[in-house]
Amino acid sequence: MKAAALAPARSLAFDLFELTKPRLTLFVLFVVAAGGALASAGSPAPLLLFHAVLGTALVAGGGSALNMYLERDADALMRRTAGRPLPSGRLAPREVLLFGVTLAGAGLTLLLLATTFAAALAAAVTLATYVGVYTPLKRRTALNTLVGAVPGALPALIGWGAVTGRFEPAGWALFLVLYLWQIPHFLAIAWLYRDDYQRGGFRMLPGWDSDGAAAGRQALLGAATLLPTSLLPAALGLTGRASLVAGLLLGGFFLLRAGAFARARTDATARRLLRGSLLYLPLYLATLFL
Repeated sequence: MKAAALAPARSLAFDLFELTKPRLTLFVLFVVAAGGALASAGSPAPLLLFHAVLGTALVAGGGSALNMYLERDADALMRRTAGRPLPSGRLAPREVLLFGVTLAGAGLTLLLLATTFAAALAAAVTLATYVGVYTPLKRRTALNTLVGAVPGALPALIGWGAVTGRFEPAGWALFLVLYLWQIPHFLAIAWLYRDDYQRGGFRMLPGWDSDGAAAGRQALLGAATLLPTSLLPAALGLTGRASLVAGLLLGGFFLLRAGAFARARTDATARRLLRGSLLYLPLYLATLFL
């Protein structure tokens, strides 16, 4: 009897957890922690960083739930998202809307009260651009990736602002690195799921570009611009000379993967570019710390 009674509660908990897009939220928290650690020269106040990460987790989770609420009809049309709580009918739209607003509101309040106004402002802008700008643009223009990279990079400034209380040039340099890194990363994903995105009515560049040439050019341009940009933290005195060497090596590696995708737009080259992006970012941030 007890097990039977607990089953619905467990199912609801899993569904609510899925609404927060755990993998995306984990990436956001990684970026927040990196921004905070770099802003404090690797020694942030533990409680302050905890509050920054927790508050951002709530905002990111709430934003993801609101994104699913707005895209529930499109999610029902795509194979990779048809099993989500809303299109599958396990949760009602009103429940998801309430959950998203509550979670995001709690996160912004925590950031404002326990960290700094700068961190709360960066989180609010992240939420607004992700839910209010990027989400609707996905159905209107194939350039939505360039807009969506903004809320993906802003968490660096949440962490930075939580520690320093302001947005400094070195923090913006980290923002630029994360912004440019996302372009090849998300174009590789958009290529691999191009048919699914078209079924959902999303205007992702690989699905609306007949041969993928434009997607290849954008991925290559993003990786090419990322290479010199990745040297900015060292140029601004945030890191040492070793990060210059690492930035050149990692940037060259990433550029080669993007170049291969630009020359031949295939699932194989897109998958190698995606894997290369997932290797690049943690290694690059590790070199900044070291």
